[in-house]
Amino acid sequence: MKVPRKIIKFLEGKKIKYETIEHRTVYTAFDKAATLKVLPKTVGKTLVVKFDSECGLVLIGADRILDKLKFKKAANRWLKENEKKPAKSIDFAKESWMKRNLKEVKVGAIPPFGEIWKLPTFIDKSLFNNKKIIVNGGDYTLSIKASPVQLKKIESLIIGSFSKKKPKKSKKK
Repeated sequence: MKVPRKIIKFLEGKKIKYETIEHRTVYTAFDKAATLKVLPKTVGKTLVVKFDSECGLVLIGADRILDKLKFKKAANRWLKENEKKPAKSIDFAKESWMKRNLKEVKVGAIPPFGEIWKLPTFIDKSLFNNKKIIVNGGDYTLSIKASPVQLKKIESLIIGSFSKKKPKKSKKK
């Protein structure tokens, strides 16, 4: 399996230097970090988020969870800048919507390049503390590795702080 041509064309069009990584089949960013033997904070997980009638992509570290309140503020800033009404609610997009609208890639392996599908892309600034970021490549066995400097070449990115550390699981007795 290869990274979909549409994604390669997008990266090359933006002159982004990247590396394609093939690995065993994984369905979560956390599993990808374990498989690649890297820290979870260096692996980005792409979330497809719905804010009222709009959808967008959000990239946060595998070691983090989305802070919906912080994200709502960031989304509403973006909506206001684009002369749209503020969102009342934030939720995750349905799998059926993803299958219908993001056809080139597999659900759960969506790369954070919303521009391809005319969707806003929000990236948590905590990822920019890493030397390299590993993101989905469109399939469960492919990833893309690039430096934060390279990803910043995507002018349409909305960079902000909208994640928080995953809570530690308590040990049951």
